[in-house]
Amino acid sequence: MAKLKVFDPSAYLTDEEVIAEYLNAALEDPNPDVFLAAVGNVAKARGMSRIAEDSGLGRESLYKALTPGAKPRYDTVLRVLQSLGVKLTVSVA
Repeated sequence: MAKLKVFDPSAYLTDEEVIAEYLNAALEDPNPDVFLAAVGNVAKARGMSRIAEDSGLGRESLYKALTPGAKPRYDTVLRVLQSLGVKLTVSVA
């Protein structure tokens, strides 16, 4: 029986353009957990400790905020996105 490795998207989030496309695709999903997971994967790719420090959050708080089912505050999400070097924009659908 073949053993399969768990897919880890953070291993493929290597440049800004890929990260932007990944987060935009996650925003299109109506399930907010998809976006939180995507932000978590980007944070993992960049280094959770660094993102926690840059955002002013504790590392444990960062993990909790990006866990599926979490309901992080808007300002928490913004702080994490700013520390990732990305921003949300609004456009006409």
